[in-house]
Amino acid sequence: MLLEAQGEFRVVGVAADGEETIRLVRELQPDVLLLDLAIKRCPGLEALRAMGRFSPSVRTIILTAAIESSEIAQTIRLGARAVVLKRSATQVLFECVHTVMAGRYWLASENVSDLMQVLSKPLPSMWTEDRTFGLTARELEIIGAVVAGYTNKDIAQKFSISGHTVKNHLTKIFDKLGVSNRLELLLYALEHRLTDNS
Repeated sequence: MLLEAQGEFRVVGVAADGEETIRLVRELQPDVLLLDLAIKRCPGLEALRAMGRFSPSVRTIILTAAIESSEIAQTIRLGARAVVLKRSATQVLFECVHTVMAGRYWLASENVSDLMQVLSKPLPSMWTEDRTFGLTARELEIIGAVVAGYTNKDIAQKFSISGHTVKNHLTKIFDKLGVSNRLELLLYALEHRLTDNS
């Protein structure tokens, strides 16, 4: 009701449980899915994992009453684009929908630093094809350092370059990948397996 009252959103389906969610997403192919992690018959994470196999283009927003940083990391790794707490103001949900529709991630500021640490832990490589997105070898090295949790100063020391050069590299990386900050870069790198550490 809140979404349709806005006039710019159209609700194309409503599911009562995880199994119905999977079926409707497969049939309707919505632009955005609002997914409650606490749904019955196939919990939210299992539904998210299943949908990622046949409908990776659907932008999923997780709605939850409470969530730990490790759980947020898991939802992001399974393809979710955003996490919104149910206690958030209605306008926050609207802004979140606009953000994910623009191809970006949305995360509340709380627990972001903890999330960065969780997400920066190495994962087994899942991609065998070359996915460089037009990035240079140095830019890929910079991304690897960001994923490893390095600050700009650390990166400058690691590669014996100036802090200004690091900022220039990051600006070019942001432009090439369509991200706007280090958190989005880290999430993008993990999603697309851009480094050996991601």
